[in-house]
Amino acid sequence: MAIAETPGHYSSTVTSLPKSPTGIDGFDQVTAGGLPTGRPSLICGGAGCGKTLFAISFLVNGAVRFGEPGVFMSFEESSHELAQNVASLGFDLPGLIEQKKIVLDHVKIERSEIEETGDYDLEGLFIRLGFAIDSIGAKRVVLDTIESLFAGLANQSILRAELRRLFRWLKDKGVTAIITGERGEGTLTRQGLEEYVSDAVILLDHRVTEQISTRRLRIVKYRGSAHGTNEYPFLIDEDGIAVLPVTSMGLTHAASSERISSGIPRLDTMLDGHGYFRGSTVLVSGTAGAGKSSVAAHFLDAACWRGERCLAFVFEESPAQVVRNMRSIGIDLQPWVDRGLLEFHAARPSLHGLEMHLSRMHRAIDRFQPSVVVIDPVSSLLTVAEETDVQATLTRLVDYLKLKGVTALLTSLTHGRSEGEQTDVAISSIVDTWLLLVTLESSGERNRGLYVLKSRGMGHSNQIREFLLTDHGVELVDVYAGPSGVLTGSARLTQEAQERAAVLVQEQELDRKERTLERLRAAFEEAELAALRAKFDAEQADLAIGIDENRSRATRLRTDRHDIAQSRGADAAGSGNGRKQRGKV
Repeated sequence: MAIAETPGHYSSTVTSLPKSPTGIDGFDQVTAGGLPTGRPSLICGGAGCGKTLFAISFLVNGAVRFGEPGVFMSFEESSHELAQNVASLGFDLPGLIEQKKIVLDHVKIERSEIEETGDYDLEGLFIRLGFAIDSIGAKRVVLDTIESLFAGLANQSILRAELRRLFRWLKDKGVTAIITGERGEGTLTRQGLEEYVSDAVILLDHRVTEQISTRRLRIVKYRGSAHGTNEYPFLIDEDGIAVLPVTSMGLTHAASSERISSGIPRLDTMLDGHGYFRGSTVLVSGTAGAGKSSVAAHFLDAACWRGERCLAFVFEESPAQVVRNMRSIGIDLQPWVDRGLLEFHAARPSLHGLEMHLSRMHRAIDRFQPSVVVIDPVSSLLTVAEETDVQATLTRLVDYLKLKGVTALLTSLTHGRSEGEQTDVAISSIVDTWLLLVTLESSGERNRGLYVLKSRGMGHSNQIREFLLTDHGVELVDVYAGPSGVLTGSARLTQEAQERAAVLVQEQELDRKERTLERLRAAFEEAELAALRAKFDAEQADLAIGIDENRSRATRLRTDRHDIAQSRGADAAGSGNGRKQRGKV
């Protein structure tokens, strides 16, 4: 930080420290850019912790990826031995030497010669190193290891003076330098001075706890720059060295609203009808044989059908065994493996320490770029570490997966005869969805049940479902919940048969009553029809008689009128003359 004084007040201008990237996965992240440019850095630690590999990676990455040639000066291994040692990591040192991107220089120092010489200084080393730097225009320098340079030198004042002179000379040359050093008793290095004159000090540690080997890195100091201060697990494998950053795992990940299927339709229905949130973490816990791996296989199969890439980390079965076992429930994962959509990583938990497992997972995820990750089961890690360590490791992994937007499904074995609302690895609070597989015992049977213990951000069923493993996959069916409790298996089938029989009896009784009602209705209609017919007949007869009587009266009336007229001697033609004649008499 540079502070410029102006009249009346102070103002500060922060200038970032120039840094040279190492190209080592994770390390540049925790150091916010790499090692300080143009300054010496100290890499210290015990034998076998990876100092030389760290240094050569810094040098090769600089030459190949960042256009910065480098000089590697070794005081222990010959150039040929060094080239052979790093060839397995894909580092072609002879090719880089031929291209004048790297210079390897082995300085052989005999302790007896140093002891016989009265005065000791590094002038010859400076000339030799300066020539190598100038020959290729080197920007990076590695000195491995500094103890060999001062081996047998008993005069501490001379040693300290020459150390300071060496570090000053490297700064004056403007090269970014790494000096490796062996750890001392109670000090970071044998001499106890290098850590003070170095601008950055990186401590590598290789420890063995209960026969499990772990490697960790810590940035002891870094002048002029903020940096992570935690211990970081790091990995050395066929791909080189990689550091796993953990302090950067903050709660800053995005939360997707997209939903993806669990692969089990009825389970999707229980999860608000749509399945899991993409990028969420799902925990499936239960006792041995509850069906956790089957749920995970359904999830993998569904993701592969969608064309998504999937990673499966398994700790108890080989990939071939997993594929064979899942075929028994109608899920064939082998085609997805053949197409490159599904990749298995299988290893016993005891093969590595937690940090190594975590680093390998990180590296596999970064390389394969999956959308879905399954870890089966995470509780196996308890065999190599304490619960608190496993919990911390899984928390780091979950945070990392969320930052990547990866949907993760973790299975966890619950020990004991009954399943409680807790897990052996104590990670239930950091997962988004928790499915609990339970054992339901009744009528001398052990059956499976499933329910959603929690699912953040969505409505979900609070009902238990019987969990069936069939030859066409997992099926969820309703359990029978009655006065006698929850029934599953044959007890549920018996109860359902009894209920069907009772329903059949009710239907038969209803049918009988309906038939009786129909007969009564028919009888009533017939009786009513007969009464109406009789009434009609009677009224018809009465009306006919009345009609006949009326007709008879009318006929009689006409006859009587005719008879009267005849009796009066009148006829129709002369009835008028007759009346007139009687009037004249």
